Amino acid sequence: MNNIPVEKSREKLYSLLGDLPNTPLSAKLVAEDDMGNYILEHLILDLNGFENVPAFFTRPKNAQKPYPVVLFSHSHGGFYHMGKNELLHPAPYMYKKPYAQVLSEMGIACLAIDHWCFGERSGRSEQETFRSMIWKGQVMWGMMVYDSLRAVDYIVSRPDTDNSRIGALGMSMGSSMSIWVAALDTRIKTCVDICCLTDFEELEKQGNLSAHGIFYYVPSLTKYFSMADINALIAPRAHLSTAGVYDNLTPVAGLAKIEKELKDVYARIGEPENFILKTYPCGHLETREMREDVLEYIRHKL
Repeated sequence: MNNIPVEKSREKLYSLLGDLPNTPLSAKLVAEDDMGNYILEHLILDLNGFENVPAFFTRPKNAQKPYPVVLFSHSHGGFYHMGKNELLHPAPYMYKKPYAQVLSEMGIACLAIDHWCFGERSGRSEQETFRSMIWKGQVMWGMMVYDSLRAVDYIVSRPDTDNSRIGALGMSMGSSMSIWVAALDTRIKTCVDICCLTDFEELEKQGNLSAHGIFYYVPSLTKYFSMADINALIAPRAHLSTAGVYDNLTPVAGLAKIEKELKDVYARIGEPENFILKTYPCGHLETREMREDVLEYIRHKL
């Protein structure tokens, strides 16, 4: 673990994300759909000043305002057309019941955005976008994280959300996004990441760097941070991480290393129960057991 004070460490991590914009936030409601137990808002958000960001916001119908809310970050999987639609239609490696439905049943609202090159922002090559941004001093992951941080700004701007109960949730790429957003933004009170707690050193040892998409790689990151260092910035807040022991994106030796370091961090802070890593006999997959554990954790913590 690095020995930099927490706020300085958070500032350093943010600084590695490239040249980031600084633009006013705006939102436009395009349409609303009645989805049974929730209302689905179709939004256009201006988060970055470069291009509009389509988003979904789900409002539970049978819950009192202000709602607890989850920032749901979609996965990758090569499903560029999906993006935020994963909130409504799970990817093939996710458990079949949509998070929009189950979280609404729990009285929890959700915000999901399309990230660069996904959903309504798709149609461009991820590789070309990455290269173009690097030329301009930008980092693709940095621009994606920035949109998520501004999405939190949007959440807290709404009068119907409980800003003391904001969670981050996602699988795979969405897992990494949830970790980074929670590490950088203390307004996130609960983080649940599914199948992407990857120790960088162990991933490289097994010769599997190509298992993660090009978006994942941040210049100079490992000079300053391990994955455990990034996750330590979430402490002492609640954090559940789930992983499959046969998932080649998250080497088992790396999971053990991160778990040990984070348990030490949380114990020193006096919140040993606030970090949990649960493993399952599966690969890169959200099983039913995993889903039940995730929902129970969210119910308990959010």
